[in-house]
Amino acid sequence: MRATRFLGPILLLGLALPACAGPDDVDDVEVGKQSTELRVVLSLDRAAYGAQDQVVASVSITNVGRSTAKLLSWALPQADLEEPVFRLTVDGHSVPYVGAHYKRPRAEESDFVQLKAGETLSRSVDLGLFYDLSQSGAYSFRVDVESASSNTVSASVEGRAAKPSPPPPEPTDGPLTFSNCTLDQQQQAAEAAGVAGDMSDSALAYLTGTAPGPTQRYTTWFGGFSSAGWDTATDHYGAISDAFATQHVNIDCKCKKKYYAYVYPNRPYEIFVCKVFWTAPMSGTDSKGGTLVHEMSHFDVTAGTDDWAYGQSACKSLALSDPERALDNADSHEYFAENTPALP
Repeated sequence: MRATRFLGPILLLGLALPACAGPDDVDDVEVGKQSTELRVVLSLDRAAYGAQDQVVASVSITNVGRSTAKLLSWALPQADLEEPVFRLTVDGHSVPYVGAHYKRPRAEESDFVQLKAGETLSRSVDLGLFYDLSQSGAYSFRVDVESASSNTVSASVEGRAAKPSPPPPEPTDGPLTFSNCTLDQQQQAAEAAGVAGDMSDSALAYLTGTAPGPTQRYTTWFGGFSSAGWDTATDHYGAISDAFATQHVNIDCKCKKKYYAYVYPNRPYEIFVCKVFWTAPMSGTDSKGGTLVHEMSHFDVTAGTDDWAYGQSACKSLALSDPERALDNADSHEYFAENTPALP
């Protein structure tokens, strides 16, 4: 299982977060450190759950400070959970998050929830929709909201079968199929898939045709050079390039969120593109082609990347501070493949 990613920027009271703030544009906070401005309380409705029971967590977030709190909406508990803000263990082992992985643009004012001093926000989440509850055992539950951690709650949970994924589209004569797309969207997505394949091929050719070493392109996006790291990157782009060339990829256009795209890592090779995807350039930084590289890297059967940082600035900082995470970061893979501006 990949490591759990940190998700929230540090809480700022009475101040606007910078527009470029993403899930990892700041340092990780200490796990379990309680914010002095937010009080987060987690509760379950029972102490034991059968295999047919929904495991619904109720969360209340109270602003105990004196100023209005601005909370990033996608990093909050919600019925349609978008980030793994809950921390689950079963018999001491981490429980995998199986929800969607999103590529998002920079946060805007509308992406924040205002919580006034003394105000409480209450949310409920069916955890079985987003976490692998297939194993029976003693579970513990916690939720992290911005820089605050909740209490830990325990319950006995009987394992249940994973919900079946929808059947993949029937293969066609070509390598691509489309769902919920207009003809114009199909044409744009098909061109983007071709660009993504070319980007992946070019990244792979660079890694296999260049003498391994601390090149500017490698160190900018993946940090300090190591032979093992270079080999990992080569393996990743080999799998990504092969997937675009040989696998049946389905692009679904139903998403109306203000994001680029998302995937479920355990459901290759299905890519859901969203509103921002259609306004992105075909190539270059944060492009349509690069977005598809980003999403393809998430699949467990390709590179199994996570989202440790978004945006070029945050990814460059991640490469400097944590090369291991940079090699596990989807946006870093996208920017290395887009190579804009071009680096030797």
